[in-house]
Amino acid sequence: MPNIFFISDTHFGHANVLTFKRTDGTLLRPGFANAEEMDEHMVQQWNSVVSPQDKVYHLGDVAINKKHISTVARLNGKKRLVRGNHDIGDLALYTAHFEEVLGVRVFSEFGFVCSHIPLHPDSVSRWKLNVHGHLHSNLVMEPKRMNIDGTITQDIDKRYMNVSVEQIDYTPIPIEFIHQRVKEVKDAEL
Repeated sequence: MPNIFFISDTHFGHANVLTFKRTDGTLLRPGFANAEEMDEHMVQQWNSVVSPQDKVYHLGDVAINKKHISTVARLNGKKRLVRGNHDIGDLALYTAHFEEVLGVRVFSEFGFVCSHIPLHPDSVSRWKLNVHGHLHSNLVMEPKRMNIDGTITQDIDKRYMNVSVEQIDYTPIPIEFIHQRVKEVKDAEL
């Protein structure tokens, strides 16, 4: 039986992403000499877990330079794209490599929705979880709150799951990880 996987923000061919920094000042994508090396690593990671019959949802920002969209042809699986903010231009560029090109993908039977940019919290309440990309190394946070002792805390909003490559070791994650997060969100509501 085929598996289902999720990934976002590969940015194939994007040399400048190797210079981007996290909020703590460290490199967003350390360890790569150039974009070609980064792309090769992502192709290897993808193909190490995805077989040709598996289904993969890429949640946007495939490539910055359109000539690098062809990298998708080297990736295993039956691929679907939820378009990101950098996936612009002629739809034929994408339909040549993806079986479907979508705006969002709702998995109502499993209680989650996939988008590129995280959905507004009021929209997420319709489902248990929003699987998304776009934020790279950042996570959606709950509103800050004041504790009894006067300290201010802010927790990760568990209703969101960021599958940008920087969050998942450049490797598509299986749907079972998402099922587990949906279960955690449901359990927290009890």
